[in-house]
Amino acid sequence: MNLKQEINFSLWCDFIQRDFLENEFLQLLDKELIYGATSNPDIFKNAISSSGAYAQQISMLQANSSKKIYEELACADIKKASLILKPLNEQNSDDGFISLEVDPTLSDDTQATVDEGKRLFNQIKAENLMIKIPATKSGYEAMRQLTAYGINVNATLVFSPSQAIQCAKALSDGIKQSGKDTKAVISVFVSRFDRLLDNKLVELGLEKYKVGIINATKCYYEIEKFNNKNIRTLFASTGTKTNDIKPSYYIDNLIFPNSINTAPLNAIKGWENDGICEASNILSEDECDTYLTKLNKQNINIQEIYLKLLQDGLNTFRESFVELLNSVKL
Repeated sequence: MNLKQEINFSLWCDFIQRDFLENEFLQLLDKELIYGATSNPDIFKNAISSSGAYAQQISMLQANSSKKIYEELACADIKKASLILKPLNEQNSDDGFISLEVDPTLSDDTQATVDEGKRLFNQIKAENLMIKIPATKSGYEAMRQLTAYGINVNATLVFSPSQAIQCAKALSDGIKQSGKDTKAVISVFVSRFDRLLDNKLVELGLEKYKVGIINATKCYYEIEKFNNKNIRTLFASTGTKTNDIKPSYYIDNLIFPNSINTAPLNAIKGWENDGICEASNILSEDECDTYLTKLNKQNINIQEIYLKLLQDGLNTFRESFVELLNSVKL
């Protein structure tokens, strides 16, 4: 089954590194295994600290501020990825995108986020670039303004159905204002629910590895209700950190129409080797609601979980960004 042709499902790669772009990334594209890529501050921190490919450029840029050095490194990689993905994007405007996140320390400042998003977009000058914006109160307005400007947006750190709805509304309004074929994805995080809650579920006699998928399915339904062909749900945080389930578990169970799954390399390779390459059986929205209500009855306050995961995600990206800036100054 060709999932791209049959249900408009795409697998994107949640990884970027200079050496990788010149080698394995090309192979994955040639196999038609992936159709795009994403990045975040944590990915860049690990890429720059683990690869010698950046050393010479870092040395040459030392007269600049830490943030300027980082941006030169990141923009070079993003530009390279955008050029590699450009033919795919021109062939199918739903895919062939690469994402770059704004400075995560700006997540509570709408105007600073908009200004940086515009600056990065104009610096890279790639039509298949998505500017990544965290789904905070300030972020929703930034998403609307950037899409209205004609800039593609990846709304990230979405954990709750409420966040999904607010992102979809902001992006729909912005895309309509743009008068262009502006694209957006809403990144619904999945596995972090299970890592946080599974021990508690075992104590309650409930099945593990279910909350993330069911909650993501509920968010998917909310996004699909907007019926906007320029907005797709992107399932993120789909890597596994346990041997109890297959590396491709969160891909296998979230192959939905008009959706994307951005996964780390080990999950992509696992899916290539023995993954389920057919559309998933999707729980009904009522079944999702019933399950989430059951959690509340078991004293698992799902609203508190949403807030905790969002705050933890923001903190992780901010900390990674600060560590990254510190690491590029020799």
